[in-house]
Amino acid sequence: MNRREFLATSSIVTLGIGLGLGSGLPARAAESEAVIVLSSSEAGAPNQDPIRATLLSLVSNLIYDRLVEQDDDQSYHPHLAESWETTTDGMNWTFKLRQGVTFHDGEPFNATTVVWWIGKYKGSANEYMTAAIDHVEIVDDYTVRFVMKRPEPNLIFNLAQQFMGIPSPTSYEAAGDSYGVTEAIGTGPYKLESFVVGQETVLVANEDYAWGSDLSENRGAPHIKRLTLREIPDSSTAFLELKTGGVGMLSSVPNEFLPQLQKEKQVGFRNLPGIGVTYLNFNSQSGPFTDVIMRQATALAIDQSAVLKSVYTGAGQEAHQFLISSLAESKVDPQFEIRHDLDKAKKLLDQAGWTGGSDGVRTKDKKRLSIKLWTRSETEFKRTAEIVQAQLKALGMETEIVTFDNTTLRDQLRKGEHELVVSHYDWNNADILDWFYSAKNIPFPNSAMWNDVKSEELHDIAMLQSKNWDERVANFKKYQEYLLSQFAFTPLHEPAQNTAYNKDLLEVPERIRGPQLGQPTILDMKTMQ
Repeated sequence: MNRREFLATSSIVTLGIGLGLGSGLPARAAESEAVIVLSSSEAGAPNQDPIRATLLSLVSNLIYDRLVEQDDDQSYHPHLAESWETTTDGMNWTFKLRQGVTFHDGEPFNATTVVWWIGKYKGSANEYMTAAIDHVEIVDDYTVRFVMKRPEPNLIFNLAQQFMGIPSPTSYEAAGDSYGVTEAIGTGPYKLESFVVGQETVLVANEDYAWGSDLSENRGAPHIKRLTLREIPDSSTAFLELKTGGVGMLSSVPNEFLPQLQKEKQVGFRNLPGIGVTYLNFNSQSGPFTDVIMRQATALAIDQSAVLKSVYTGAGQEAHQFLISSLAESKVDPQFEIRHDLDKAKKLLDQAGWTGGSDGVRTKDKKRLSIKLWTRSETEFKRTAEIVQAQLKALGMETEIVTFDNTTLRDQLRKGEHELVVSHYDWNNADILDWFYSAKNIPFPNSAMWNDVKSEELHDIAMLQSKNWDERVANFKKYQEYLLSQFAFTPLHEPAQNTAYNKDLLEVPERIRGPQLGQPTILDMKTMQ
């Protein structure tokens, strides 16, 4: 998806072994072959260009390596950078690069590569990743120094992200605008064999790979020699394939299927901390939600506990602010947290002149309080929308639920014609607030159309003026507290990540390393012989 939107939706990634996917019959395990069905949130990626892409999938995580890797505990680990250090004032970062690394096309990885690579982000969709870097100096063939325009405590996080995969300069320049479609050349454990947009990607093992990060036990070539990554949008189909043996793994199990899967003897589980939040997204420049009173009343009418119980069967936790709970920036003053208070919500609408009608729907100036509630087509989002619909009915608001597949929903949001949307993101950093609520990102990904002077001031302080990590945390708390005070969104739920796999087909490490299933874990996975 985009730099953050790769993680910005509830994902269901499935991994199947051999043939038989979609047949309803058990697959016949083919040695060292696997099929990965990409999540709906990753569907439709038009290319595998990490520099210019606004949508990426697991594919790019396997083709490309990064300087740094992040684990699920927010720690950072060396990869193509063996070590790094920063000066006290945060104005210089020095990286020692791994030697002996080559791209799939045989070209060497070295300091010259890094200078070229950082320079390519200027003017790209992902320029923000490197915007704080003034220039890169070559200290020697395997040492580079990033000279900063300003301190950027978050630089190390940025370097660990999927959109900071490093492509081959030679192949990138030769392919031009077709790069990422006709070819994608990295240093990663898998090579691109074929890519059909919207259908499937075929990868083969890079047998020369010998520089995996310390997040993997296997630092060399992957055990699974051939991967086919397919796009199958229906999560119900993926669940059935896991049960019948046509699929080997679901990296993110929809909660409605979890109780059933737990009854299957051949199904094993791995768990990861949650990295996302489901929330209601207001269009602050359309219809009734231009008024903060309307946003506040709507937010207070929502009972997060009902969503947790009815949709997620108690898995995960209620969300009362926008950021995931594991982040220090999420520890806002409790007075700003958004919590259910239907009586107050009703009083707010009374005071705003919305009176109850004979059918229970409020009216004002002869206009009914009727809105369209958009949602994704997956079951958990449709069920969440239905609960929201019932809770808003109790407020006197009439809602019509409109469903879209995820790709279509993204396209529709760009048009700015929505009113209220059940949305979800997966991203483990406070700068998700920049992504969704900075005015520069209107109309997308800031589909809230949020444009507020004070909000922009607090945004700029948090994003651009934080001199160290502690200062950054404090600044982001203030930024989020203001957004909460303006009811720019309604938080609903923070899911847990539940991974299920077929024990007859796959051998999976006891611990999944990284924020989600990705290169470190796939390097260690094996097919059952």
